[in-house]
Amino acid sequence: MQSTNNYQTEAVIVGGGLAGITTALELLDKGRRVLLLDRGRLEIFGGLANRAFGGVMLVDTPLQRLNRIHDSADIALADWENFAEFDEADYWPRQWAGHYINRCVPEVYEWLGRYGVRFFPAVQWPEKGLFIPGNSVPRYHVLWGTAQHMTQCLIKALNNHQNSHKLTVNFAHRVETLEMDEGRVCGCRGVNEETGQPFSVSAEHVVLASGGITGNLDKVRQHWPGTWNPAPATMLNGSHPHNDGALHDEVATLGGQLTHLDKQWNYAAGVHHPRPQYAHHGLSLIPCRSAIWTDYSGRRIGPLPLMTGYDTRYLCEQVCRQPQPYTWQILNRRIALKELAVSGAEHNPSIQQRQLIPFLLEVLLGNHWLYNEMTRHCKDFVIAGNLDELAAGMNRLTGEEHVQPDVLGREIERYDSQITNGLHNDDQLRRIRQLRSWSGDRVRTCNFQPVLDPKAGPLLAIRLHLITRKTLGGMQTDLNSQVLDTLGHPIDGLFAVGEASGFGGGGSSGHRSLEGTCLSGCILTAKAAARAISSGIRVEKTYQPPRLVAGARS
Repeated sequence: MQSTNNYQTEAVIVGGGLAGITTALELLDKGRRVLLLDRGRLEIFGGLANRAFGGVMLVDTPLQRLNRIHDSADIALADWENFAEFDEADYWPRQWAGHYINRCVPEVYEWLGRYGVRFFPAVQWPEKGLFIPGNSVPRYHVLWGTAQHMTQCLIKALNNHQNSHKLTVNFAHRVETLEMDEGRVCGCRGVNEETGQPFSVSAEHVVLASGGITGNLDKVRQHWPGTWNPAPATMLNGSHPHNDGALHDEVATLGGQLTHLDKQWNYAAGVHHPRPQYAHHGLSLIPCRSAIWTDYSGRRIGPLPLMTGYDTRYLCEQVCRQPQPYTWQILNRRIALKELAVSGAEHNPSIQQRQLIPFLLEVLLGNHWLYNEMTRHCKDFVIAGNLDELAAGMNRLTGEEHVQPDVLGREIERYDSQITNGLHNDDQLRRIRQLRSWSGDRVRTCNFQPVLDPKAGPLLAIRLHLITRKTLGGMQTDLNSQVLDTLGHPIDGLFAVGEASGFGGGGSSGHRSLEGTCLSGCILTAKAAARAISSGIRVEKTYQPPRLVAGARS
């Protein structure tokens, strides 16, 4: 039997993603001794943020004012509450929503700037809202260099910190259990996955930065929204298997409150990763706006056409209503060159490497690199010279004869005719007209491009699956990022940050994110935890929350 490796520290942080790194950096600023445990390897230090595209929702920034966008905390809070659809029990999510809106500029935008992190000048405008109002103005700020550049800047700051000698980082360390003593969390236990050696940690404070549940497809299905159709039989993993929810279960055994795990920020347009690193590894496409979105048989989904940029949750719900676990986007090469995009750092190399000229050329001339990469290497792309070949390729990919060329042709011709006659009496085309009225959307949206235009070929069909991404719910926390029990009392010594906390309060975004709230939510919750730890906060036994939380919720 192997001996146990024992550690002692002031604060142990479980998880080396953005939230964990931020917590460590802030604690070092206060001179605290920190042990950071990460299940991954050194080369992927930074977690999922290394793969993220890097959009951040910010309110009333200098860049918004540069783009003549009038925004304010009042406008943003009204938009957030509309999209979130909070209920009466959502006291802490509401508190975190207000905290986010009021503190995102000094604690995210300006704080990142101190570490040399910059944003691209053009502010983007996703999640405008469909039936429920969303972002009434553009707020999506894109990190120049993607989120990977941000994490590398923060890791460099850790390594060069004047108190770096007070930081220990151990990789391949999986935490399995939390230790308690007289009602206070006082450490954790786990195993080194490389050596198999067990370890234990004694600490004054334990910070869980362990991510969400969306890397565990079984747990995603367990917490699937009860008002939706059952989860598709086939889903892709856009998170990581380490985001398995194991520490959520451990917190629940200690009496911690888990809320809103059915609020998952999944996406409707996933494809298989061309070079998968684990089972069901997927990429999330940003669906082409000028493409026709159809069901398994090539019939256009409606009566309201599916289209990205308005309500991601609605798209996922509609995809789940389809009789097969996949849908199609039908388009041509010209549309793909202009509009095809993948959410993530890996497939945006010009932004990732901060190469301005290549990026501008892609915007002006089309992203030929991405088109070639996906059509050549992703098995969900079908390319053909005519409709008969396209339908045959779609059927060959699925192993079924669901798509008939004449049916597919009628659907496309009906759409194309509204472009060629100039009437645009189609909801998708009406929304394209609205998108092209904003410069940030116009440069990425075709000018009413028919699908069957012979000069715009070849034709493409992209098979899409629902893909998991982030957990909007999690361990319920107060504004100090302290984990709360089922009566609403803080659990002494235990904090949760980032996705583990539902980005604050166990679900600060409610039903829907305004998009770009996750990276900044990691930073804000981490800074709150570090402030509380540094101030020596201890739980008062007489503490009563402003509103009692009524039992554990899914």
